[in-house]
Amino acid sequence: MTDTQTMPSAAAATPSRALLGMACAAAWLAATPEARAQYTEGLYVAGGAGFNLLPNTGLGLDSAAVTGLAAAGYGNQATVGFAPGFAGVLSLGWGFGNGLRAEIEGSFRSNETDGSSGVAGWVADGGISGRQESWGVMGNVLLDLAQIGPVMPYVGIGAGYVMTDWSGVRGLSQNGALRMTVDDTDGRFAYQGIAGLAFPLSILPGLAITAEYRFLGTLQPRLQVRFDNPGTGATVARGTAEPDAYNQSVMLGLRYAFSAGPVSAAPAPAAAPVQQRSFIVFFDWNRADLTERARQIIGEAAQQARAQRTTRIEVAGHADRSGTVQYNQALSRRRAETVAAELIRLGVSREEITITALGESQPLVATADDAREPQNRRVEIVLR
Repeated sequence: MTDTQTMPSAAAATPSRALLGMACAAAWLAATPEARAQYTEGLYVAGGAGFNLLPNTGLGLDSAAVTGLAAAGYGNQATVGFAPGFAGVLSLGWGFGNGLRAEIEGSFRSNETDGSSGVAGWVADGGISGRQESWGVMGNVLLDLAQIGPVMPYVGIGAGYVMTDWSGVRGLSQNGALRMTVDDTDGRFAYQGIAGLAFPLSILPGLAITAEYRFLGTLQPRLQVRFDNPGTGATVARGTAEPDAYNQSVMLGLRYAFSAGPVSAAPAPAAAPVQQRSFIVFFDWNRADLTERARQIIGEAAQQARAQRTTRIEVAGHADRSGTVQYNQALSRRRAETVAAELIRLGVSREEITITALGESQPLVATADDAREPQNRRVEIVLR
């Protein structure tokens, strides 16, 4: 078979550098104060698994191997291909509450060889076997962007150290006269770009499903390679191979933040009725569940509604300004619906209740954008 050309390292590295640069630029442009959402703060753990793709790579033989092959009458260029394989990561990180996160990551990837060409005409139908594995440690910096409905996009970059292992890689020529063996490991500097989507789960605050793409590249590892004659056992050539190592991974995973947000100031006590037939229920930051005091206030409202034979009850939900307008609108509705459900449980007819979601539009206390204010996280119950 005809020789094939190795993949130029410089050309392959250029797209990866461009990818990382574009990811950084997009992240910082998108993270404007107006676009902030509820960000991770404090310690978190994350993990993911999926499939990994390795492009065909040239062996990049050194002069010793090239000279030995040439003396035996063989070509000196070769390409090895890989089948889709496995990728997995585990991370321990810290969120700073402003969209920035930093983490330490351990990773593992594995791909079986599935074809080759070049030196002595290796072919894909059983002409080569073995696999490439890599494992390493990376330090990543990530940026959560503006939340879009239930989805939080994020991007990141990372750097670290990755060990590349060609385990039992053996290629045999079509005529069986030449065999290549690579069974070596080398560690090199590594870099990566990350783009992902997080889907927070309301059933457990702090838990999110993640879907992400990762590009991981390393400097070319130096692996010992040997060419021999299977019949005689004589060594034809030996030297080092410097294959490219560019991984593209798509993974699904989970991320859990031990604190869904910082400990907020204690909410103001649930106030006595603002007027004879009005009640206010307060909520914790980014929450729509009821405290014991809130249940007491709702119970008083239900009792008063029965005593006065009320025919209409207005339930209006509110939020502070610590999230996007769209997010706060949805949060205020969840709060109002929670209060309405408690009134119904206490015997109030659903037909008597009108639910309104006002988001951050009618605060009790005027604040700057993105400020957390306990008195603005409320539901007002008005008996008509």
